[in-house]
Amino acid sequence: MAQFRRTLSPAYHDRQYPNGAGGVLSVSSTSHKFSSTNAKYTSPFPALATSAAALRKFLAGFFVRRYGRKGQWRKALYRCLLCFFVGFMLGMFPFGHHVVVDDVRPSDMSFEIKPPHANAQLLQENHVLKNRVGGKEGTEVVEAAVGGGSDSGRESGFIIDPVSLSVANHHSIAERFDFVPRKQLIVVTPTYNRALQAYFLNRLGQLLRLVPPPVLWVVVEMNAASMETAELLRKTGVMYRHLVCAKNSTDVKDRGVHQRNTALEHIERHKLDGIVYFADDDNVYSLELFDTLRDISRFGTWPVAMLAPSKNKAILEGPVCNASQVIGWHTNEKSKRLRRFHVDMSGFAFNSTILWDPKRWRRPTTNPIRQLDTVKEGFQETTFIEQLVEDENQMEGSPVGCSKVLNWHLHLDSHNVVYPKGWLLQKNLDAVVPVN
Repeated sequence: MAQFRRTLSPAYHDRQYPNGAGGVLSVSSTSHKFSSTNAKYTSPFPALATSAAALRKFLAGFFVRRYGRKGQWRKALYRCLLCFFVGFMLGMFPFGHHVVVDDVRPSDMSFEIKPPHANAQLLQENHVLKNRVGGKEGTEVVEAAVGGGSDSGRESGFIIDPVSLSVANHHSIAERFDFVPRKQLIVVTPTYNRALQAYFLNRLGQLLRLVPPPVLWVVVEMNAASMETAELLRKTGVMYRHLVCAKNSTDVKDRGVHQRNTALEHIERHKLDGIVYFADDDNVYSLELFDTLRDISRFGTWPVAMLAPSKNKAILEGPVCNASQVIGWHTNEKSKRLRRFHVDMSGFAFNSTILWDPKRWRRPTTNPIRQLDTVKEGFQETTFIEQLVEDENQMEGSPVGCSKVLNWHLHLDSHNVVYPKGWLLQKNLDAVVPVN
């Protein structure tokens, strides 16, 4: 009986005979024949041959199975659509293309929508700045066009003048980077309990409030800090430090000397940087005086007008200046002509670094600089200044300060009168006057 082989589809791989003979019909696909035929050949690349055989087997099963069972074509369609979608997504991403952006600054990025002429002006500004940084002598005339070349720019009328733009850029850069911080003013004020204390402190505090910051007001009291003074300082709105001089007042010859020394010790200990000025609370000061203090480098001085009620005349003490050079001194008191420097306590100011940085100013000694209570009255100023400078060559006289009187010492205090406790009047001072 003749035998024949019936070629079936791969869907019927393991189909048994219908008569139940138990034999299994082995069906070999084309890929199987191809693989068995080439199995006796040895490939020089085993891994590549194995991958190729697996790919052939997958493709053969993919295209042959669509005839084996009803509905298999739908799976094939889905697979084609999936491959198409994956290929489309891969094509959307530009693999292998890299964009390199050099020297990106935050100031170069702007999210503001500008008109075309504003964008053209921005490009021109960048061009001028690049030429200036690169060291080029001049700039080229650039005509900015909107949506086209130079011809369309002429038609649109957007032509930028590089000269005016360069001047504008220069001013804008100067405003950004030529900022110089102000020097700090350290105003030292000794105070004590008396009738006009509240008035004097309020007047000086309101004046310091008008001075441009930074200003540090160092107020020193004797023995204890009063609540009235502390509350007044808080209300002025000026940055302050409330100190107490612990010196025994019974052994003190000049109260103000020890109060100022307390402030000097505080400045030296904390290394406060600024211009130190001794401003007694009973003096009268102009706002222009505090504006000139920040021009002092080491030591500055100016004349002070003093009122002598007993002599019924005004006394002028201070330097005689030729521009900013001190060449002499004003003085009207014969008893004080032996002084080296004829200056009032409120007629000079100095750099605070002299107190705690002697190497910077080449001081011969490192002894602390303090005012002396052992000298005769009126000589505290000159003995203190001799510790700061050697002679008039190290002094600075402001042209404005030497030609004008900027503060006055009026001696308006009332002696032997103490202000009431809490600075409040207990009795009613209103007078009832009958109306006729």
